[in-house]
Amino acid sequence: MERETAPVYERLKHIIPAIEWPVHAPYIAAINRLKLERRAVLLAHNYQTPEIFHGVADLTGDSLALARQAAETEADVIVLCGVHFMAETAKILNPARTVLIPDLEAGCSLASSITAEDVRLLRQRYPGVPVVTYVNTSAAVKAESDVCCTSANAVEVVESLGADRVIFLPDEYLGRYVASRTTVNVILWRGHCEVHERFTAEDIRYYRERFGDISVLAHPECPPDVLAEADFVGSTAGMIRHVGLNRPKRVVMITECSMSDNVAVEFPETEFVRPCNLCPHMKRITLPAILRSLQTMQHVVELDAGIAERARMAVERMLNPAARGNRTNA
Repeated sequence: MERETAPVYERLKHIIPAIEWPVHAPYIAAINRLKLERRAVLLAHNYQTPEIFHGVADLTGDSLALARQAAETEADVIVLCGVHFMAETAKILNPARTVLIPDLEAGCSLASSITAEDVRLLRQRYPGVPVVTYVNTSAAVKAESDVCCTSANAVEVVESLGADRVIFLPDEYLGRYVASRTTVNVILWRGHCEVHERFTAEDIRYYRERFGDISVLAHPECPPDVLAEADFVGSTAGMIRHVGLNRPKRVVMITECSMSDNVAVEFPETEFVRPCNLCPHMKRITLPAILRSLQTMQHVVELDAGIAERARMAVERMLNPAARGNRTNA
């Protein structure tokens, strides 16, 4: 076991204290062995803890990257180390494969802020206006939408539709950010991420006063006053690229706490100030839960075939710009 996990810890030793490693190592070794037996692939979101993200994950990234990778995998089993809507998206793109989520309670406050019925009512109120839906939503909501997007491509998706106005769901702050970057009239929903909405402009000013020359990177799910104080606004993938290109001496990422831990592994020369706002849903995914999921083949993600097919059209339009011309789902 020690030989199996030593290379992993070599990468993580400046992130995970040595005293903690004996707790993680047996699970990492067992999971990596069982993955081979099950012909399974583990997808992990950037907000997963480092022992998962760097220890057992085969494919990693933000929502857009995971969606693309889920569509391309040839594994028999997909274990989604993230929240439930991400597992649904993997199933939408891989209807014939087994998709597992280690904890059924790994939900999302943003996804819970809107229902399929809400979308139908909005369509009645704004007939003919296309619906752009953030991937942080249930399959049922995606099925009522014309096209999905992520924070990485939201502006591009909105502008690609060629419409004067769009309904943008469900994140109000991401929608306001999109509206500030386009001439399209954006109709908003008042959904928020419980992690990102907790950040304030005062927090940013504190970091600048406390740490001096610090680069502030913010996710567009944060409130507008936070984005106004930031040096860079972008998706989690955009933040990583920014650090890689600019190599700041000191940086603070205004997003979920584990993101900084995972990026710090790749850029040990940069000091990461960690604003520890944790996602309680992401943190339900643990090494013991992943091992148990592979051992028992639970919990299997199942979707109604009709909902899955309609949701797939919206997701595929997100991944394939050429498919956006025929956009009617409803």
